[in-house]
Amino acid sequence: MLNLCSKQNCCLNKLLRKIWKVKFFVVCIIFTFIVGCLLALSPISIDDCQCPDRGSGKTIEHHLKGDIYDANLGLPSAHKLAVLVPYRERFEELLAFAPYLHNFLNEQEVSHHIYILNQVDHYRFNRASLINVGFRIVRDDYDYIAMHDVDLLPLNSQLRYNFPETGPFHIASPDLHPRYHYPTFVGGILLIRREHFELVNGMSNKYWGWGLEDDEFYVRLKEAGLNVSRPINVTTGTENTFKHTHDRIYRKRDMTKCFNQRDVTRRRDRQTGLADVAYKLTGIHKLTIDGAPITIVNIMLSCDKRLTPWCDCSDTGGKKHNNGTNALKSDSNNLK
Repeated sequence: MLNLCSKQNCCLNKLLRKIWKVKFFVVCIIFTFIVGCLLALSPISIDDCQCPDRGSGKTIEHHLKGDIYDANLGLPSAHKLAVLVPYRERFEELLAFAPYLHNFLNEQEVSHHIYILNQVDHYRFNRASLINVGFRIVRDDYDYIAMHDVDLLPLNSQLRYNFPETGPFHIASPDLHPRYHYPTFVGGILLIRREHFELVNGMSNKYWGWGLEDDEFYVRLKEAGLNVSRPINVTTGTENTFKHTHDRIYRKRDMTKCFNQRDVTRRRDRQTGLADVAYKLTGIHKLTIDGAPITIVNIMLSCDKRLTPWCDCSDTGGKKHNNGTNALKSDSNNLK
């Protein structure tokens, strides 16, 4: 009799354990189902969208933050500089430029970040449009920019990259630049405050190929009442203030003129600028070159061939001008 009861109790215990296992399994399934439903019903937050705007055909503005280098070892900086470098196929020059300028700015305790604006489309190079795109990327995080050529290195520490309090500051002054010496020249290296660049609607988007975009920008600054200042009391001259690394034989300037490019680009552009630059960002890469942090932004520019058909002169047999410097001076004086 005792053995029978013992066997019955054993069977009962096994049955109860199986029932509890089944209940536990069912509870787990129900719990998982409920959690899944809650997650499915919850809104998903998207902080940054790079999707195309199907309605307008334009790219939604992309917000990109760079790692601002604070030369003051973490102390708050009153101003932050974005160095905007228009770029295409200048790798050797970039290797020299990035670490050199980074160290140069560190010595001046300028909080900064270097952006390489890499044009990846198949149109002719457009320095001004690249700067417009770069400005749109950085304007929320920086209060002034340096429009900086990749082949121009400052050699004199008297050239200061500080915030331009009084207006645009042209570091590569015609009195100091190794090549360009006409009085309205503002190319090479120009510092400008965020609000001033916005005031003049940035730069013209009509300048495909080399030259004149800076001269048109000078007219914009002048019309807006912004006076360009330049370094004073610099102890060096045109021979030893900058290192100009451009190889004119190996990397020839694109001086081709086609369609009505010469006539249009000799006039003040009142149609295009910062507000309507057309582009798409195709890649963002954060690199370090010999200790210098940089951000490379791959930019695919768009061209409205009804407005600027000279963005591509490959099939027109465009005329090339050999006297590049003299032509530039002559055209810049005729900008209206």
